[in-house]
Amino acid sequence: MTQKPTKNSTLPPSKLAINKQVLYNLISEHAHGILIRLADEDAKISKRIEELALEYLTDVDPDGIAEDIFYDLNILDVEDVWNNSGSTRYGYVDPNELAFEMFEETLEPYIDDLRKCQKISMDEKAKLHCMGILKGIDQFEREGTTEFKDWAVDAPHENFIQVFEEWKKENKNPDNLEDMDGFIKNNCNYSAIQIIATDNESTFCIFL
Repeated sequence: MTQKPTKNSTLPPSKLAINKQVLYNLISEHAHGILIRLADEDAKISKRIEELALEYLTDVDPDGIAEDIFYDLNILDVEDVWNNSGSTRYGYVDPNELAFEMFEETLEPYIDDLRKCQKISMDEKAKLHCMGILKGIDQFEREGTTEFKDWAVDAPHENFIQVFEEWKKENKNPDNLEDMDGFIKNNCNYSAIQIIATDNESTFCIFL
């Protein structure tokens, strides 16, 4: 079947198909570079790129993020730990350390989304990303069924603290600390959260 050109296009169908394929084949690094160049060359295009980017960042669902993280962590295969640890041609690889690294790598895309929000001062959305990540980690710690979990015993707790601390360090809205306090108490398996007010800042402490 011959592909019809879009309503506003003057390009023949074959040319449209080729152009779309070029876009689909772009890796994220190249796509990012192209967007930056377009934004630098034209103020109107720059504004439109910003509007579209904000649309993509508008809806942040902590529960959805938590579900995705739980799923991604719960499908980590313990055999990958066994097959890639121990004595190797490059030396000894500790299985627990490898499992910890695999845990961190699984979280990295979600943490990267959190960092992107903070980089453009979207504190509310950064808070929601952080909530979802923390809830997903906690859910895996409590409900994970994979045998991989036995090789990464400390990973959930340590990454929970690391993600929280990184978010807190860049958070610009003090009110978000109280929101996070309530969220962790209601959704995560931590016994106490304490906010200690000082003259210039609030210190957020997690007690297990």
